[in-house]
Amino acid sequence: MPGWFKLIALCSFALGVPLAQADPALAKAKHCMSCHAVEKKIVGPSFVAVADKYRKDPSAANRLAIKVIKGGSGVWGVNYMPENKQVSPEEAQKLVTWVLSLK
Repeated sequence: MPGWFKLIALCSFALGVPLAQADPALAKAKHCMSCHAVEKKIVGPSFVAVADKYRKDPSAANRLAIKVIKGGSGVWGVNYMPENKQVSPEEAQKLVTWVLSLK
């Protein structure tokens, strides 16, 4: 877990403000569902496929949260995932945590 996320979590706990849980509504609000779906490939891989690929990799959550914001390509084929500046680091971590929890 990146240091900035630990700091956010600690401050949230100290202030009594729970961290929001990511779900399909956040993914839709941040336009993730324009290219991804939970169980089927659209432009990008399904979220279940992402979870399956990275489930056993303890460093994946941090790398994927960065990729959500900065974009990337080459892992799932030739399609490029654009950067998502509308997603905050906290939201990216929530989204990735949710995606990696899918089965």
